[in-house]
Amino acid sequence: LLQLVSIFVLGVAAAAAIELPLGSIYHAPAVAIAKPLLKTVEVEAPAHYDFSYSVRDDHTGDIKSQTESRKGDQVQGQYTLIDADGYLRTVDYTSDAHNGFNAVVRRDPLGQKVIKAAPIAKLVAPIPIAYAQPKLLAAPAKLPLSLYH
Repeated sequence: LLQLVSIFVLGVAAAAAIELPLGSIYHAPAVAIAKPLLKTVEVEAPAHYDFSYSVRDDHTGDIKSQTESRKGDQVQGQYTLIDADGYLRTVDYTSDAHNGFNAVVRRDPLGQKVIKAAPIAKLVAPIPIAYAQPKLLAAPAKLPLSLYH
């Protein structure tokens, strides 16, 4: 029995040595190299732009325009449109950090009536839908009066 136990112990030790080589048992501690933390700061340039657009659609009467320019925190612009009553509305505006938003509105008669195109009538014919009368498959059964409560 002692021989059997010693062979068993030797077998287990040999299996452990095969599966776990000595190099995998001990690991040297990893050395962490600290990197300095760098904070990146992006400097934003002051905003600067100029834009303008205009629309003139004589068919629908849609006539409008806008121009605007910005340098830093100072904005100035103008937009125009023709109101439904035939007046030209002009809005001149400025905006800055000190005075806020300011607008001056003018309404000038055009001297002519604005003619807008009449809306196009759209007729949709109803689609006839036929519904079938439900059919009774069997006459209702008569229940004894004792079931009605």
